Amino acid sequence: MVGGHIVAMGGLSEPILSFALALTASDRPRVAVLPTAGGDDDWGIARMYELLSAHADVEAVRLFGVPERPCDRIAAADAVVVPGGNTANMLAIWRVHGVDAALESAWRGGAVLAGWSAGANCWFECSVTDSFGQDLAPLHDGLGLLPGSFCPHYDGEELRRPRYRALVDEGFPPGHAADDDAALHFVGTELREVVSARAGATGYRVEPDTELPLDARSLPTAS
Repeated sequence: MVGGHIVAMGGLSEPILSFALALTASDRPRVAVLPTAGGDDDWGIARMYELLSAHADVEAVRLFGVPERPCDRIAAADAVVVPGGNTANMLAIWRVHGVDAALESAWRGGAVLAGWSAGANCWFECSVTDSFGQDLAPLHDGLGLLPGSFCPHYDGEELRRPRYRALVDEGFPPGHAADDDAALHFVGTELREVVSARAGATGYRVEPDTELPLDARSLPTAS
């Protein structure tokens, strides 16, 4: 197997976050939260502590201001969680600080990488993003840990599905999409399964003129 786990979520889902942390096989995993896409906003960071700290030792790895050994802290984590926001800005800032290489090294060492929206787009070669405006645009310089393209919020934002379908029909690399409350679980670069926290939410394989819904395994909902 090349690489650890990647859980690419269409949107934020607490049951799917719990699923991702369970992949570490640690009773209390060390989780690095990378809130770069949201500008390291305090509210978003507080939300991650609220969702995760009962089950994990959580620390936010901030890159704005004066970063504190971000690559070392990523290397020490069992899992890295990447919230949503601006994909293009996030990738640029990661590259300035060497976080892109640190994430690849962690993944190749068996870590779990998980995130939604921008935090799912980033793992693929290409994605569909609102980083440049509300009309949605193709982005071609993802981290490339996973081949092809990705589109989040497939059933949650009106423009996502038609825009992604049109781009792929026009020659954009084919790939996968995920509804809100669904995620694609990769082991190495192999799609292991689709998981869902809501009836009807699933993932898709999207190729020119073709959209194939994928069977999803239902997860227990948060209590």
